[in-house]
Parts: sequence; C-alpha cells; structure tokens
Amino acid sequence: MDLHVLAIGGVGSLLSLLALRVPIATALLAVGIVGLTIMFIVLGMSDTVGGALVQTVSFLSRDTYSFIASFSLMAVPMFLLMGSFAFHCGATSDAFRTARLWLSRLPGGLALASIVGSGMFAAISGSSLATASTMGRIAVPEMLKYGYSKSLAAGAVAAGGTLGALIPPSILMIVYGVFTEQSIGKLLIAGLIPGLLTAAMYMLGILIKVYFDPSSAPAVEHRVTWSERFSSLNGTGQFLILFILVMGSIYTGFATPTEAAAIGAAGILIIGLLRRRMSSDSIRRSITDTAKQTAMIFAIAIGAKAFVGFIAFTGVATDLATMVNGWGLPPLAVMLLLSLVYIVLGMFMDPLGIMLLTLPVVVPTIQALGFDLIWFGVIMVKYLEIGMITPPVGLNVFVLKAAVGKTIQLEQIFRGVTLFLVMDVITLAILIGFPEITLWLPSLM
Repeated sequence: MDLHVLAIGGVGSLLSLLALRVPIATALLAVGIVGLTIMFIVLGMSDTVGGALVQTVSFLSRDTYSFIASFSLMAVPMFLLMGSFAFHCGATSDAFRTARLWLSRLPGGLALASIVGSGMFAAISGSSLATASTMGRIAVPEMLKYGYSKSLAAGAVAAGGTLGALIPPSILMIVYGVFTEQSIGKLLIAGLIPGLLTAAMYMLGILIKVYFDPSSAPAVEHRVTWSERFSSLNGTGQFLILFILVMGSIYTGFATPTEAAAIGAAGILIIGLLRRRMSSDSIRRSITDTAKQTAMIFAIAIGAKAFVGFIAFTGVATDLATMVNGWGLPPLAVMLLLSLVYIVLGMFMDPLGIMLLTLPVVVPTIQALGFDLIWFGVIMVKYLEIGMITPPVGLNVFVLKAAVGKTIQLEQIFRGVTLFLVMDVITLAILIGFPEITLWLPSLM
C-alpha cells in the first residue's frame, strides 16, 4: 500500500468521524493509532497486528509524554487559572463598567464598551469562549436595556469575545508555539498589535453602523460625571498593571511565559483576596474549572500528536509542500488559498482542532515559501478568530446564545456578526499585506 494513499484514507476517516460528531480528541487518537499500526505493517516493521500495535503504543507513549510534559505547555493551565480567578473576582464587571462610563456618550457607546471590555478581559483570560460567555451575561442585558438592536448587541459581544484568541495571553498561541517549536514569548507579544488593531476595526465598524442606522443604538440619556469615570479606574487599574507586569516580564526576558503565567495567577488571587472578592468556594470553583478546561485541551493535544505522528511518517506533508512550491504560485496566492481553506474549516470545526489538524501539512508549505512562522502564527489565529463567529458552527455564537438564553434568537446573533466578519477580512488583509505590523514588537525583544 502506498503511504500517500494511507494518509489520504486517514484524513478521510478523521473527517467522517468528525461528521458523525465523535469528540475530536477521540477521533484524532483513533485515526492516529490505526494509521500508525497499519503503516508499521506496510513498512515491514512488524509481521502481526499485535506486534505493530505494540510498536505504535511504544512510539506514542514516548512522543505524547514528552510533548505533554513540556515546560512551555504548563503556561496553558496557569493562564487558564489566571482567567478563572479574574472572572470569579469580578474583573469582567469592572472592565465593562469602566468602558461604559468612559464611552457611553459616544454613538453606539455601549457596543464600543463591550469591545473594550472584552479586550480587557481577554488580556487576563486567554480564552475566546470564556470572554464571550462572561461578557454576554453582563454587556448584552445592558445594551438591550437602553434599546440597542438585538443583532448589534449580540454581534458586538460575540465578535469581541474572539479577542481572547489574539490579545495575549492566548492559549492558541501557546499550543501553536509548542507544536511548531517557535518562541512562545515572541508569539504572545506578536499578537498584541494585531489584537488591538482588530478591536479598533470592530469599533470603527460599530461607528459606521450607528452612523447609517442610528435607531440600532439610541443615545444613552444618563449623564456620567468625571468623578465617576475616574473612580471606575480603581477597579481595572490593578488588573491592567498586572497584565503589563506579566507581558512586560515576557517582553524583557525577565521571565519565561510559564513563569509569567504563574506570576499572573498568583497576582490575580492576591488582588481578589485583598479586595475581599475571593472566597474559599470561588477559589475551589476556579481550580475545578481550570482542571476541566486543561484536561479538554490536553486530550485534544494528545490525540493531535498521535495523528501528526502518523501524517509525518507517511511523508505526505513534505511532499505536499514540495508540490505547492513547484506550482510556482506567488506567495500571496498561496496565502489567499490558505485563507479560504481555514475560513471554510472554521465554519464546521473547533479552533484548536483545526490548528492541530492542519499544522503538519501547512507548516512545511509556509517554510518552503519563506514566510516567518511567528507572523504565520498570528495569521492562523486570526483565521481561527473568524471561524469562531462564522455560520453554521461559530462557537462564540453558540456560547453567547447559551449565555443570553431565549432573549435573542440564534439567527439574530449570526446577522449581528456579519458586520464584524467584514471588518475581520479587512484586518486580515492588512496583516497579510504588512507583516511588519506583527513582527515589529517581537523584533525588539
């Protein structure tokens, strides 16, 4: 049997299992184990299925353990814990309240505040789904209270939640860095300016929307004093200082990302205790939530490592990269093709699954074309951001729907994110056309 045929069969089997709603971790691991077992028999490394299976288990036990035991990957539970502590000590409410008081007098001010609040919470959570869920419970009812259209209110929060994938700390960036063996510190820093640019483009889209449709965001009559505005900074200033401390320690090289994540988690806990916002019950729930999320992410990573090992052995990734390079297509054309592929995949799959599924094929192609893998990491996360609000399976949309309940229909949320998808495409074009935007900060490290 030709190994390329085996690889194609493996990918087809994986897609079939995903279509049948088999959990992605299970599907990846199953295809990886079966594929490696068959491959060992085809290569003559074993005469029996049992012997080939023993070789497969032996290979995976070494490969997956060395991956999961990576010091760099320990940043994932630490950043998740930091975000969980931040949520339970009311950081989300503080962020939105501050943004609301400062921006409420602008056209679409509450929608603008939801973007800023999402960005602030993203800076201490690292998770798009957590950002969308928590902001959905706080910002959407506030906007509906003042007569905002349901589609704008929901669309702003669903899109704002995606900032959690790009603004550091980012769980996706960490996993990408471990898989591609790139500097996680540089990847996290590289996402800062693109993340701020994305937030700015979302806010520009809201201003344009409200200019042409004022009824979608009525003016807020409540007058806010300057003393209220400045006093609101007390709630967020501590967390912003902590974020600057964490990212500053990574940027200057004072601490590794894992060490900085531990500093951030401990800092948020201490702040919550000093402000009397953390109880023993909230600490327990934070740790439990972190353990569940970490287990889910690591399960997918283990399955992906098995599948990646299978694909790597077949050699199809390297051959595909050579083939694409032989087409003689301009690098920009290849990026446009990749953009289309990732946006389509984002319509149906989980972001982490998409990343781990495509990395073994895409990374050799990107390297053959001479692209910087730090820059491509940011571009890939941007692709995944778009997928998180793209129908029919935009995860942020469904998470937000669960948060708001029957108040807003699913189709209203998808209608609301259309504006932000347009702004995302524009932002993506800017980042692809001007790599310096992404690489400037990492180049200074």
